[in-house]
Amino acid sequence: MALKLSSEQMVQNARARITEIETPDLIAMLDDPDVVVIDIRDVRERQRSGYIPGSFHAPRGMIEFWIDPDSPYFKDIFAQNGKKFVFHCASGWRSAITTATLQDMGFDAAHLKEGFSTWEKQGGPVEFPEKKD
Repeated sequence: MALKLSSEQMVQNARARITEIETPDLIAMLDDPDVVVIDIRDVRERQRSGYIPGSFHAPRGMIEFWIDPDSPYFKDIFAQNGKKFVFHCASGWRSAITTATLQDMGFDAAHLKEGFSTWEKQGGPVEFPEKKD
């Protein structure tokens, strides 16, 4: 079956119209109380690779429902006015599409261009969840 639009094209289309933040720039913003980092990776990715300290985990499959105040799944973290929300995934593909979708909904957001894949190599701090017995 031929697709009308490839996943690669969806990412390119999203990147053409969203704000992309470079890794060193987000590292410099981590202490800013007006920046909220949202990790949309699967929980297993966070367990395996770690996560950005202070980031909020919002699984990709629920994000549209979590930001919608009319949804029964709404999360208060997304009701903070005046905050800069920066979404990230592993490589920047899922977060690009997510950010474009959220903008379509009227939610202002940006994303980490390269994702978490180069975060630690570029000097970004990483935390790991506590091991469960």
